Amino acid sequence: MKKDTSHINSLENEAIYIMREVAAQFEKPVLLFSGGKDSITLVRLAVKAFYPAKVPFPLMHIDTGHNFPETIEFRDRLCKELGLELIVRNVQDSIDQGKVKEESGRYASRNMLQTTTLLDALEEFKFDAAIGGARRDEEKARAKERIFSVRDDFGQWDEKNQRPELFDMLNGEIDHGQNVRVFPISNWTELDVWSYIERENIEIPSIYFAHKRKVFLRDGMIWSAEDGIVYRDENEEVIEEMVRFRTVGDMSCTAAVLSDAVSINKVVEEIRDSSISERGARIDDKRSEAAMEKRKQQGYF
Repeated sequence: MKKDTSHINSLENEAIYIMREVAAQFEKPVLLFSGGKDSITLVRLAVKAFYPAKVPFPLMHIDTGHNFPETIEFRDRLCKELGLELIVRNVQDSIDQGKVKEESGRYASRNMLQTTTLLDALEEFKFDAAIGGARRDEEKARAKERIFSVRDDFGQWDEKNQRPELFDMLNGEIDHGQNVRVFPISNWTELDVWSYIERENIEIPSIYFAHKRKVFLRDGMIWSAEDGIVYRDENEEVIEEMVRFRTVGDMSCTAAVLSDAVSINKVVEEIRDSSISERGARIDDKRSEAAMEKRKQQGYF
């Protein structure tokens, strides 16, 4: 039976419209790229939006230094194959400069430290718009945000002071020192992203597919036990399980899920049947009810 593609076509058209509006309204935009499925989808949309011309803005990755190797390898290869400019800024540099302090203990993560590195990079290159892959279905703080989200000259977000977006009119006018975060796939769901990847036959990092991996259990979640990055107690036994990752971030904040989905169509089926949200596998979201909102207020994308 032929699939109804009208919904995905509509989302694609909206995202391409947003990409073109960014290029038209801002002087120096950048696409925030993590090597994850959402930012990979953004790259495909940007390529389509400006074809046959080149994508008119660079990609930028804020690298925690604790990313999955599969993701970094994929990031570099994709940019090389598509001829895209890639800027990388490292959280380790912010730590070395004394701008942020490395966390320690059982739940230590560099994910919270990315904000400082991101804000410094935006200032360094004078980017006035940063395109991100956030979706409204991910987390309640993100559901409050507009497609064009204005940030003040400190990079901060005020959820009570946002512009209305009526009839798809996107207002990119900003004052000196302000910048805008742009979310072209804001109206997409996790299933929409996977359905688009399936339809477009987009290559993604192998970490998204089920594979044997050394892991350990903590707080009812499956943590990666490889590379010695995630702190592990002596009594936390390392086991090998068939797992995959629904979201790809810093190793220290991204949990795996048991899975036998080894292809995109199997992943789509699994997501469609899942009763657990994607953010349910994000360890950093467990810190507090308002963890994401606080990070956004501080300048996180």
